[in-house]
Amino acid sequence: MPQYHVTATTSAAVATVWSLLIDGRSWPLWSSGLDELVEERSTGLDPDGHDDVGTVRAFRSGRVVTGERLTELVEGRRIAYEDAFNFSIKDYRAVVQLEPTAAGGTTIDWHGTWRTRPGLGWLTPLFLPRVMQQMATDLADHAATIQVR
Repeated sequence: MPQYHVTATTSAAVATVWSLLIDGRSWPLWSSGLDELVEERSTGLDPDGHDDVGTVRAFRSGRVVTGERLTELVEGRRIAYEDAFNFSIKDYRAVVQLEPTAAGGTTIDWHGTWRTRPGLGWLTPLFLPRVMQQMATDLADHAATIQVR
């Protein structure tokens, strides 16, 4: 089963990083790979930016829309999700774990597994690890520029 495991470190506190992860509407703001949150294909979005287990977040990248369902939340520490709809991979599961650093920042540990679909799915092990490293780096960089309200 293909997998990725990426990390990034930020000077931002865990609470800042968590506030970005838990709010699906913020993802296109900090991720260079996501164009928008497609609200009409998402379900259960919290109007206050605190999405919960069961929420489906649909993101558009270019012309492709994929959906991810939140499956686990450990406040300020861990968010897990799985594919709700994705045409290039199946059985996708990912976990983002946050760990405080000694200097008051955060280490972002992001890992996932999936199965490829017939057709172009064989390409995903070639590009998905790089895409997810960029996601972790984008999150770390953006978090370092903001403060939690």
